[in-house]
Amino acid sequence: MTEKEDLLSMCKRRGFLWRSAEIYGGEAGFYDYGHLGAKLLDSWKQIWKDFFLGLDENYHMIYTNNIMPYSVMEASGHVDHFSDIMIKCKSCDSYFRGDHLIEEETGENAEWMGKEDMKEKIEELNLSCPDCGGNFSEPEDFNMMFNVSLGPTGEKKGFLRPETAQGTYINFRREYRALRKQMPMGLATIGSAFRNEISPRQIVFRKREFLQAELQIFFVPGIHDEKFERKYQEIEDMKVNLKRVSWDESKEVELKNIDDLPPFYLYHLGKMYEFYTDVMELSSKDIRFRELSEDERAFYNKIHFDLEVDFDTLNGWKEVSGLHYRSDYDLKQHQEKSNQSLSVSTDEGKKIPHVIELSFGIDRNFWSLLDRGYKEKDRDWLDLPKKVAPRQVAVFPLVRKDGLPEKSREVFEKLRSDFRVSWEKSGSIGKRYARNDEVGTPYCITVDYDTLEKESVTIRDVETTEQIRVEIKELDDVLEKLIEGRKKFKDYLEQED
Repeated sequence: MTEKEDLLSMCKRRGFLWRSAEIYGGEAGFYDYGHLGAKLLDSWKQIWKDFFLGLDENYHMIYTNNIMPYSVMEASGHVDHFSDIMIKCKSCDSYFRGDHLIEEETGENAEWMGKEDMKEKIEELNLSCPDCGGNFSEPEDFNMMFNVSLGPTGEKKGFLRPETAQGTYINFRREYRALRKQMPMGLATIGSAFRNEISPRQIVFRKREFLQAELQIFFVPGIHDEKFERKYQEIEDMKVNLKRVSWDESKEVELKNIDDLPPFYLYHLGKMYEFYTDVMELSSKDIRFRELSEDERAFYNKIHFDLEVDFDTLNGWKEVSGLHYRSDYDLKQHQEKSNQSLSVSTDEGKKIPHVIELSFGIDRNFWSLLDRGYKEKDRDWLDLPKKVAPRQVAVFPLVRKDGLPEKSREVFEKLRSDFRVSWEKSGSIGKRYARNDEVGTPYCITVDYDTLEKESVTIRDVETTEQIRVEIKELDDVLEKLIEGRKKFKDYLEQED
Protein backbone atom coordinates (compact mmCIF):
# COMPACT_ATOMS: atom_id res chain seq x y z
CA MET A 1 0.00 0.00 0.00
CA THR A 2 1.27 3.46 -0.93
CA GLU A 3 1.64 5.80 2.02
CA LYS A 4 0.40 9.33 1.30
CA GLU A 5 3.34 11.02 3.02
CA ASP A 6 5.89 8.90 1.11
CA LEU A 7 4.33 9.84 -2.21
CA LEU A 8 4.04 13.51 -1.26
CA SER A 9 7.68 13.52 -0.21
CA MET A 10 8.70 12.14 -3.61
CA CYS A 11 6.53 14.72 -5.39
CA LYS A 12 8.21 17.60 -3.57
CA ARG A 13 11.73 16.19 -3.87
CA ARG A 14 11.59 15.33 -7.56
CA GLY A 15 9.57 18.27 -8.92
CA PHE A 16 5.97 17.06 -9.30
CA LEU A 17 3.98 19.30 -6.95
CA TRP A 18 3.93 21.11 -3.61
CA ARG A 19 1.84 23.60 -1.64
CA SER A 20 1.62 27.00 -3.34
CA ALA A 21 3.44 29.90 -1.62
CA GLU A 22 5.38 27.30 0.35
CA ILE A 23 8.06 29.78 1.44
CA TYR A 24 5.30 31.73 3.24
CA GLY A 25 3.86 28.65 4.88
CA GLY A 26 1.48 27.74 2.06
CA GLU A 27 -2.26 28.23 1.75
CA ALA A 28 -4.85 25.46 1.99
CA GLY A 29 -6.44 24.52 -1.31
CA PHE A 30 -3.64 25.75 -3.60
CA TYR A 31 -0.88 23.63 -5.17
CA ASP A 32 1.82 24.41 -7.73
CA TYR A 33 3.15 21.89 -10.24
CA GLY A 34 6.90 21.61 -10.73
CA HIS A 35 8.74 20.75 -13.95
CA LEU A 36 7.86 17.04 -13.96
CA GLY A 37 4.31 17.69 -12.77
CA ALA A 38 3.78 20.21 -15.58
CA LYS A 39 5.04 17.72 -18.17
CA LEU A 40 2.76 15.00 -16.82
CA LEU A 41 -0.21 17.40 -16.92
CA ASP A 42 0.58 18.50 -20.47
CA SER A 43 0.94 14.94 -21.77
CA TRP A 44 -2.32 13.91 -20.03
CA LYS A 45 -4.16 16.84 -21.62
CA GLN A 46 -2.84 15.88 -25.04
CA ILE A 47 -3.90 12.24 -24.85
CA TRP A 48 -7.30 13.36 -23.50
CA LYS A 49 -7.78 15.65 -26.50
CA ASP A 50 -6.57 13.01 -28.95
CA PHE A 51 -8.90 10.37 -27.50
CA PHE A 52 -12.14 12.26 -26.93
CA LEU A 53 -12.02 14.66 -29.88
CA GLY A 54 -11.29 11.57 -31.96
CA LEU A 55 -14.66 10.03 -31.08
CA ASP A 56 -16.43 12.07 -33.77
CA GLU A 57 -15.48 14.50 -36.51
CA ASN A 58 -17.91 17.07 -35.09
CA TYR A 59 -16.24 17.23 -31.64
CA HIS A 60 -14.09 20.36 -31.34
CA MET A 61 -11.91 22.24 -28.87
CA ILE A 62 -12.69 25.79 -27.72
CA TYR A 63 -11.28 28.05 -25.00
CA THR A 64 -13.46 30.35 -22.92
CA ASN A 65 -13.05 33.03 -20.25
CA ASN A 66 -12.15 32.32 -16.63
CA ILE A 67 -14.32 35.27 -15.55
CA MET A 68 -18.06 34.98 -16.12
CA PRO A 69 -20.51 37.91 -16.03
CA TYR A 70 -23.08 37.90 -13.25
CA SER A 71 -25.93 37.26 -15.69
CA VAL A 72 -24.37 34.01 -16.93
CA MET A 73 -24.02 32.53 -13.46
CA GLU A 74 -27.45 33.80 -12.45
CA ALA A 75 -29.05 32.04 -15.43
CA SER A 76 -27.16 28.81 -14.75
CA GLY A 77 -28.46 28.73 -11.17
CA HIS A 78 -25.06 29.09 -9.53
CA VAL A 79 -25.88 32.42 -7.85
CA ASP A 80 -28.78 30.91 -5.93
CA HIS A 81 -27.80 27.26 -5.61
CA PHE A 82 -24.04 26.70 -5.83
CA SER A 83 -23.55 26.11 -2.13
CA ASP A 84 -22.09 23.64 0.32
CA ILE A 85 -23.33 23.26 3.88
CA MET A 86 -20.88 24.43 6.50
CA ILE A 87 -20.81 24.19 10.25
CA LYS A 88 -18.85 26.37 12.66
CA CYS A 89 -17.22 25.43 15.94
CA LYS A 90 -18.66 27.63 18.69
CA SER A 91 -15.40 27.49 20.65
CA CYS A 92 -12.55 28.06 18.17
CA ASP A 93 -14.51 29.51 15.21
CA SER A 94 -13.15 26.89 12.78
CA TYR A 95 -15.34 26.09 9.76
CA PHE A 96 -15.99 22.63 8.33
CA ARG A 97 -18.08 20.89 5.71
CA GLY A 98 -20.52 18.81 7.67
CA ASP A 99 -20.71 16.06 5.04
CA HIS A 100 -16.94 15.58 5.23
CA LEU A 101 -17.01 15.08 9.00
CA ILE A 102 -19.86 12.58 8.67
CA GLU A 103 -18.08 10.73 5.86
CA GLU A 104 -14.86 10.50 7.89
CA GLU A 105 -16.79 9.09 10.84
CA THR A 106 -19.01 6.61 8.97
CA GLY A 107 -17.19 5.93 5.68
CA GLU A 108 -20.45 6.71 3.82
CA ASN A 109 -21.07 9.43 1.26
CA ALA A 110 -23.01 12.34 2.82
CA GLU A 111 -22.97 14.93 0.04
CA TRP A 112 -26.68 14.35 -0.59
CA MET A 113 -27.69 15.58 2.87
CA GLY A 114 -29.65 18.76 3.44
CA LYS A 115 -29.22 20.95 6.51
CA GLU A 116 -31.80 19.13 8.63
CA ASP A 117 -30.47 15.68 7.72
CA MET A 118 -26.96 16.85 8.50
CA LYS A 119 -27.91 18.34 11.85
CA GLU A 120 -29.63 15.12 12.91
CA LYS A 121 -26.70 12.96 11.80
CA ILE A 122 -24.13 15.12 13.61
CA GLU A 123 -26.16 14.89 16.80
CA GLU A 124 -26.67 11.14 16.35
CA LEU A 125 -22.92 10.59 15.90
CA ASN A 126 -22.13 13.05 18.70
CA LEU A 127 -19.53 14.77 16.52
CA SER A 128 -17.39 17.55 17.90
CA CYS A 129 -14.79 19.92 16.49
CA PRO A 130 -11.67 17.98 15.40
CA ASP A 131 -9.51 21.00 16.31
CA CYS A 132 -10.65 21.70 19.87
CA GLY A 133 -13.52 19.34 20.73
CA GLY A 134 -16.10 22.13 20.84
CA ASN A 135 -19.75 21.99 19.79
CA PHE A 136 -21.04 23.04 16.37
CA SER A 137 -23.39 25.79 15.29
CA GLU A 138 -26.45 25.20 13.11
CA PRO A 139 -25.59 24.09 9.54
CA GLU A 140 -25.78 26.93 7.00
CA ASP A 141 -25.37 27.38 3.25
CA PHE A 142 -22.16 28.85 1.86
CA ASN A 143 -21.92 29.90 -1.81
CA MET A 144 -18.54 28.76 -3.10
CA MET A 145 -18.06 31.17 -5.99
CA PHE A 146 -15.31 33.80 -5.93
CA ASN A 147 -16.73 37.29 -6.54
CA VAL A 148 -14.94 39.58 -9.01
CA SER A 149 -15.41 43.32 -9.41
CA LEU A 150 -15.37 44.50 -13.03
CA GLY A 151 -14.30 47.98 -14.04
CA PRO A 152 -12.87 50.93 -12.07
CA THR A 153 -15.92 51.57 -9.91
CA GLY A 154 -16.33 47.96 -8.81
CA GLU A 155 -20.09 48.21 -9.25
CA LYS A 156 -20.29 45.59 -11.99
CA LYS A 157 -20.08 42.04 -10.63
CA GLY A 158 -18.72 38.84 -12.06
CA PHE A 159 -17.39 35.53 -10.82
CA LEU A 160 -14.39 33.32 -11.34
CA ARG A 161 -15.99 30.38 -13.10
CA PRO A 162 -16.73 27.45 -10.76
CA GLU A 163 -16.79 25.07 -13.76
CA THR A 164 -15.77 25.27 -17.41
CA ALA A 165 -19.17 24.11 -18.74
CA GLN A 166 -20.99 27.47 -18.79
CA GLY A 167 -18.54 28.95 -21.27
CA THR A 168 -19.45 26.15 -23.65
CA TYR A 169 -23.21 26.71 -23.31
CA ILE A 170 -23.05 30.43 -23.98
CA ASN A 171 -20.95 29.73 -27.10
CA PHE A 172 -23.30 27.05 -28.44
CA ARG A 173 -25.22 29.37 -30.77
CA ARG A 174 -22.11 30.82 -32.40
CA GLU A 175 -20.40 27.42 -32.83
CA TYR A 176 -23.55 25.73 -34.14
CA ARG A 177 -23.73 28.25 -36.96
CA ALA A 178 -19.98 28.20 -37.66
CA LEU A 179 -20.04 24.39 -37.91
CA ARG A 180 -22.82 24.47 -40.50
CA LYS A 181 -25.55 23.40 -38.11
CA GLN A 182 -24.35 19.81 -37.76
CA MET A 183 -25.67 17.70 -34.88
CA PRO A 184 -24.70 16.05 -32.59
CA MET A 185 -22.02 18.63 -31.84
CA GLY A 186 -19.35 18.33 -29.18
CA LEU A 187 -17.50 21.29 -27.64
CA ALA A 188 -14.54 20.53 -25.38
CA THR A 189 -12.73 22.83 -22.98
CA ILE A 190 -9.63 22.51 -20.83
CA GLY A 191 -8.82 25.11 -18.20
CA SER A 192 -9.01 26.36 -14.63
CA ALA A 193 -12.08 26.56 -12.42
CA PHE A 194 -12.38 28.16 -8.98
CA ARG A 195 -14.33 27.20 -5.88
CA ASN A 196 -13.96 28.79 -2.46
CA GLU A 197 -13.91 25.47 -0.64
CA ILE A 198 -14.84 25.58 3.04
CA SER A 199 -12.27 22.97 4.02
CA PRO A 200 -9.84 22.05 1.23
CA ARG A 201 -8.34 18.60 1.82
CA GLN A 202 -6.95 15.41 0.35
CA ILE A 203 -4.03 17.11 -1.44
CA VAL A 204 -5.11 18.04 -4.99
CA PHE A 205 -8.54 16.44 -4.65
CA ARG A 206 -10.38 19.41 -3.25
CA LYS A 207 -8.64 22.60 -4.31
CA ARG A 208 -9.77 26.20 -4.58
CA GLU A 209 -8.21 26.50 -8.03
CA PHE A 210 -8.31 23.33 -10.09
CA LEU A 211 -8.12 22.07 -13.66
CA GLN A 212 -10.98 20.59 -15.65
CA ALA A 213 -11.30 18.87 -19.02
CA GLU A 214 -14.88 18.70 -20.24
CA LEU A 215 -16.72 17.64 -23.38
CA GLN A 216 -20.27 18.93 -23.78
CA ILE A 217 -22.20 17.02 -26.45
CA PHE A 218 -25.30 18.73 -27.83
CA PHE A 219 -27.95 16.55 -29.44
CA VAL A 220 -31.69 16.27 -30.06
CA PRO A 221 -33.05 12.98 -28.63
CA GLY A 222 -34.37 10.68 -31.31
CA ILE A 223 -32.85 12.67 -34.19
CA HIS A 224 -29.59 11.85 -36.01
CA ASP A 225 -28.99 8.86 -33.71
CA GLU A 226 -28.09 6.35 -36.43
CA LYS A 227 -24.37 7.14 -36.49
CA PHE A 228 -23.93 6.70 -32.75
CA GLU A 229 -26.10 3.60 -32.68
CA ARG A 230 -23.64 2.05 -35.15
CA LYS A 231 -20.70 3.19 -33.02
CA TYR A 232 -22.35 1.73 -29.93
CA GLN A 233 -22.83 -1.64 -31.64
CA GLU A 234 -19.05 -1.81 -32.14
CA ILE A 235 -18.44 -1.72 -28.36
CA GLU A 236 -21.65 -3.22 -26.91
CA ASP A 237 -19.80 -6.38 -25.82
CA MET A 238 -17.43 -4.32 -23.66
CA LYS A 239 -17.42 -5.22 -19.96
CA VAL A 240 -17.42 -2.41 -17.40
CA ASN A 241 -17.26 -2.38 -13.61
CA LEU A 242 -20.57 -0.84 -12.49
CA LYS A 243 -22.19 0.07 -9.17
CA ARG A 244 -25.92 0.78 -9.57
CA VAL A 245 -27.97 2.53 -6.89
CA SER A 246 -29.89 -0.66 -6.10
CA TRP A 247 -26.78 -2.87 -5.89
CA ASP A 248 -24.82 -3.56 -2.72
CA GLU A 249 -21.61 -4.31 -4.62
CA SER A 250 -19.98 -3.46 -7.94
CA LYS A 251 -20.47 -5.92 -10.79
CA GLU A 252 -18.76 -6.44 -14.12
CA VAL A 253 -21.42 -6.23 -16.83
CA GLU A 254 -21.55 -6.03 -20.60
CA LEU A 255 -22.86 -2.75 -21.99
CA LYS A 256 -25.52 -4.54 -24.03
CA ASN A 257 -27.01 -5.93 -20.82
CA ILE A 258 -27.68 -2.42 -19.46
CA ASP A 259 -31.10 -2.07 -21.02
CA ASP A 260 -32.41 0.99 -19.15
CA LEU A 261 -29.87 3.50 -20.51
CA PRO A 262 -29.87 4.91 -24.07
CA PRO A 263 -27.18 3.73 -26.54
CA PHE A 264 -25.93 7.31 -27.04
CA TYR A 265 -25.16 7.54 -23.32
CA LEU A 266 -23.74 4.00 -23.10
CA TYR A 267 -21.40 4.63 -26.01
CA HIS A 268 -19.71 7.49 -24.17
CA LEU A 269 -19.71 5.55 -20.90
CA GLY A 270 -17.89 2.71 -22.64
CA LYS A 271 -15.39 5.08 -24.23
CA MET A 272 -14.64 6.75 -20.90
CA TYR A 273 -14.01 3.32 -19.39
CA GLU A 274 -11.73 2.47 -22.32
CA PHE A 275 -9.76 5.68 -21.75
CA TYR A 276 -9.00 4.66 -18.17
CA THR A 277 -8.13 1.03 -18.93
CA ASP A 278 -6.36 1.33 -22.30
CA VAL A 279 -4.87 4.84 -22.25
CA MET A 280 -4.29 5.53 -18.55
CA GLU A 281 -3.63 1.81 -18.08
CA LEU A 282 -5.49 1.52 -14.77
CA SER A 283 -6.60 -1.95 -13.74
CA SER A 284 -10.31 -2.68 -14.15
CA LYS A 285 -10.37 -3.77 -10.48
CA ASP A 286 -9.30 -0.25 -9.46
CA ILE A 287 -11.99 1.67 -11.37
CA ARG A 288 -15.78 1.64 -11.45
CA PHE A 289 -18.74 3.67 -12.62
CA ARG A 290 -21.01 4.49 -9.66
CA GLU A 291 -24.57 5.59 -10.32
CA LEU A 292 -25.72 8.53 -8.22
CA SER A 293 -29.10 8.39 -6.56
CA GLU A 294 -31.78 11.01 -7.08
CA ASP A 295 -30.79 12.61 -3.76
CA GLU A 296 -27.12 12.85 -4.77
CA ARG A 297 -27.33 14.12 -8.34
CA ALA A 298 -28.30 17.59 -9.52
CA PHE A 299 -32.04 17.95 -10.16
CA TYR A 300 -31.51 18.56 -13.88
CA ASN A 301 -29.41 15.41 -14.37
CA LYS A 302 -31.56 12.60 -15.72
CA ILE A 303 -28.65 10.13 -15.54
CA HIS A 304 -25.44 10.56 -13.56
CA PHE A 305 -22.54 8.13 -13.19
CA ASP A 306 -19.23 9.04 -11.57
CA LEU A 307 -16.08 7.19 -12.53
CA GLU A 308 -14.26 6.39 -9.31
CA VAL A 309 -10.75 5.12 -8.57
CA ASP A 310 -9.82 3.04 -5.53
CA PHE A 311 -7.03 5.13 -3.97
CA ASP A 312 -4.45 3.83 -1.50
CA THR A 313 -3.44 7.32 -0.41
CA LEU A 314 -7.03 8.54 0.06
CA ASN A 315 -8.48 5.43 1.71
CA GLY A 316 -10.89 4.16 -0.89
CA TRP A 317 -13.11 5.07 -3.81
CA LYS A 318 -13.01 8.69 -4.99
CA GLU A 319 -14.57 10.40 -8.00
CA VAL A 320 -12.19 11.49 -10.79
CA SER A 321 -14.67 12.09 -13.63
CA GLY A 322 -18.37 11.97 -14.41
CA LEU A 323 -20.86 11.33 -17.20
CA HIS A 324 -24.02 13.42 -16.87
CA TYR A 325 -27.17 13.58 -18.97
CA ARG A 326 -28.13 17.18 -18.22
CA SER A 327 -31.31 17.21 -20.39
CA ASP A 328 -32.13 20.60 -22.02
CA TYR A 329 -31.79 22.50 -18.75
CA ASP A 330 -28.65 24.52 -19.57
CA LEU A 331 -29.60 25.92 -22.96
CA LYS A 332 -33.18 26.51 -21.84
CA GLN A 333 -31.94 28.60 -18.89
CA HIS A 334 -29.61 30.70 -21.02
CA GLN A 335 -32.23 31.15 -23.74
CA GLU A 336 -34.72 32.49 -21.20
CA LYS A 337 -32.24 34.84 -19.52
CA SER A 338 -30.56 36.17 -22.68
CA ASN A 339 -33.71 36.41 -24.84
CA GLN A 340 -31.67 34.78 -27.64
CA SER A 341 -32.92 31.64 -29.39
CA LEU A 342 -30.75 28.60 -28.68
CA SER A 343 -33.04 26.16 -30.45
CA VAL A 344 -32.24 24.23 -33.64
CA SER A 345 -34.44 23.44 -36.63
CA THR A 346 -35.59 19.85 -37.11
CA ASP A 347 -38.19 18.12 -39.27
CA GLU A 348 -40.37 18.22 -36.17
CA GLY A 349 -39.95 21.96 -35.65
CA LYS A 350 -37.73 23.99 -33.30
CA LYS A 351 -36.03 22.01 -30.53
CA ILE A 352 -33.71 22.99 -27.69
CA PRO A 353 -30.77 20.54 -27.69
CA HIS A 354 -30.03 18.29 -24.74
CA VAL A 355 -26.52 17.85 -23.33
CA ILE A 356 -24.40 14.89 -22.30
CA GLU A 357 -21.40 16.07 -20.31
CA LEU A 358 -18.10 14.23 -19.89
CA SER A 359 -16.34 15.98 -17.02
CA PHE A 360 -12.79 15.22 -15.79
CA GLY A 361 -10.93 16.63 -12.80
CA ILE A 362 -7.41 16.86 -14.22
CA ASP A 363 -5.71 17.22 -10.82
CA ARG A 364 -7.56 14.12 -9.62
CA ASN A 365 -6.56 12.15 -12.70
CA PHE A 366 -2.97 13.30 -12.15
CA TRP A 367 -3.05 11.98 -8.59
CA SER A 368 -4.64 8.70 -9.68
CA LEU A 369 -1.64 8.01 -11.93
CA LEU A 370 0.75 8.62 -9.05
CA ASP A 371 -1.30 6.72 -6.47
CA ARG A 372 -1.82 3.60 -8.59
CA GLY A 373 1.67 3.76 -10.12
CA TYR A 374 3.95 4.27 -7.11
CA LYS A 375 5.63 1.03 -5.99
CA GLU A 376 7.61 0.66 -2.79
CA LYS A 377 7.94 -3.08 -2.14
CA ASP A 378 11.48 -3.85 -3.35
CA ARG A 379 12.48 -0.40 -4.62
CA ASP A 380 10.83 2.96 -5.14
CA TRP A 381 9.61 3.25 -8.72
CA LEU A 382 6.73 4.80 -10.60
CA ASP A 383 4.77 2.76 -13.13
CA LEU A 384 3.29 5.29 -15.58
CA PRO A 385 1.83 4.84 -19.07
CA LYS A 386 4.73 5.46 -21.43
CA LYS A 387 2.74 7.94 -23.50
CA VAL A 388 2.14 10.22 -20.50
CA ALA A 389 5.37 9.75 -18.53
CA PRO A 390 6.92 13.20 -18.00
CA ARG A 391 10.32 11.76 -18.88
CA GLN A 392 10.22 8.90 -21.39
CA VAL A 393 13.96 8.36 -21.80
CA ALA A 394 17.06 9.19 -19.76
CA VAL A 395 20.54 9.13 -21.33
CA PHE A 396 23.80 9.07 -19.40
CA PRO A 397 27.43 7.94 -19.65
CA LEU A 398 28.65 4.94 -17.71
CA VAL A 399 31.49 7.06 -16.29
CA ARG A 400 32.46 10.72 -16.58
CA LYS A 401 35.66 10.28 -18.61
CA ASP A 402 37.20 8.80 -21.77
CA GLY A 403 34.79 10.58 -24.11
CA LEU A 404 31.68 8.85 -22.76
CA PRO A 405 29.94 12.08 -21.61
CA GLU A 406 30.45 13.62 -25.05
CA LYS A 407 29.15 10.50 -26.81
CA SER A 408 26.11 10.36 -24.53
CA ARG A 409 25.32 13.98 -25.41
CA GLU A 410 25.29 12.99 -29.08
CA VAL A 411 22.73 10.27 -28.31
CA PHE A 412 20.68 12.72 -26.25
CA GLU A 413 20.61 15.27 -29.08
CA LYS A 414 19.58 12.55 -31.53
CA LEU A 415 16.52 11.64 -29.42
CA ARG A 416 15.33 14.91 -27.94
CA SER A 417 13.18 16.03 -30.88
CA ASP A 418 11.07 12.85 -30.81
CA PHE A 419 10.86 11.95 -27.11
CA ARG A 420 10.74 13.55 -23.68
CA VAL A 421 14.37 12.86 -22.79
CA SER A 422 16.86 13.99 -20.14
CA TRP A 423 20.65 13.80 -19.86
CA GLU A 424 22.65 13.56 -16.67
CA LYS A 425 26.05 12.48 -15.45
CA SER A 426 26.08 13.21 -11.70
CA GLY A 427 26.22 10.36 -9.20
CA SER A 428 26.93 6.68 -9.76
CA ILE A 429 25.12 4.71 -12.44
CA GLY A 430 23.06 3.04 -9.71
CA LYS A 431 21.93 6.36 -8.29
CA ARG A 432 20.95 7.60 -11.74
CA TYR A 433 18.85 4.50 -12.30
CA ALA A 434 17.21 4.97 -8.87
CA ARG A 435 16.36 8.64 -9.53
CA ASN A 436 14.76 7.81 -12.85
CA ASP A 437 12.91 4.79 -11.46
CA GLU A 438 11.35 7.00 -8.81
CA VAL A 439 9.91 9.47 -11.33
CA GLY A 440 8.69 6.82 -13.79
CA THR A 441 11.21 7.09 -16.63
CA PRO A 442 10.39 3.95 -18.68
CA TYR A 443 13.78 3.58 -20.36
CA CYS A 444 17.33 4.48 -19.33
CA ILE A 445 20.03 4.46 -22.01
CA THR A 446 23.65 4.00 -20.96
CA VAL A 447 26.61 4.89 -23.14
CA ASP A 448 29.58 2.63 -22.26
CA TYR A 449 32.93 1.62 -23.73
CA ASP A 450 31.27 -0.79 -26.20
CA THR A 451 29.39 2.23 -27.55
CA LEU A 452 32.66 3.77 -28.72
CA GLU A 453 33.63 0.58 -30.55
CA LYS A 454 30.29 -0.82 -31.78
CA GLU A 455 27.97 2.23 -31.94
CA SER A 456 25.47 0.52 -29.64
CA VAL A 457 23.98 1.30 -26.22
CA THR A 458 22.06 -0.49 -23.48
CA ILE A 459 18.38 0.21 -22.81
CA ARG A 460 17.13 -0.61 -19.31
CA ASP A 461 13.41 -1.22 -18.64
CA VAL A 462 12.05 0.40 -15.46
CA GLU A 463 9.54 -2.38 -14.76
CA THR A 464 11.85 -5.40 -14.95
CA THR A 465 15.27 -3.64 -14.68
CA GLU A 466 16.42 -5.92 -17.53
CA GLN A 467 18.57 -4.57 -20.36
CA ILE A 468 18.95 -5.01 -24.11
CA ARG A 469 21.66 -3.80 -26.44
CA VAL A 470 20.61 -1.71 -29.44
CA GLU A 471 22.54 -0.07 -32.25
CA ILE A 472 22.36 3.72 -32.13
CA LYS A 473 21.01 3.89 -35.68
CA GLU A 474 18.00 1.79 -34.56
CA LEU A 475 17.32 3.64 -31.30
CA ASP A 476 14.51 5.89 -32.55
CA ASP A 477 12.63 3.00 -34.10
CA VAL A 478 12.98 0.72 -31.06
CA LEU A 479 11.94 3.42 -28.58
CA GLU A 480 8.97 4.50 -30.70
CA LYS A 481 7.66 0.93 -30.89
CA LEU A 482 8.10 0.43 -27.14
CA ILE A 483 6.42 3.71 -26.17
CA GLU A 484 3.57 3.30 -28.65
CA GLY A 485 3.03 -0.27 -27.41
CA ARG A 486 3.62 -1.89 -30.79
CA LYS A 487 6.35 -4.07 -29.26
CA LYS A 488 7.09 -5.16 -25.70
CA PHE A 489 10.47 -5.16 -24.00
CA LYS A 490 10.37 -8.94 -23.66
CA ASP A 491 10.12 -9.22 -27.46
CA TYR A 492 13.57 -7.66 -27.77
CA LEU A 493 14.92 -9.79 -24.94
CA GLU A 494 13.76 -12.90 -26.78
CA GLN A 495 15.48 -11.66 -29.95
CA GLU A 496 18.77 -11.42 -28.05
CA ASP A 497 18.37 -14.96 -26.73
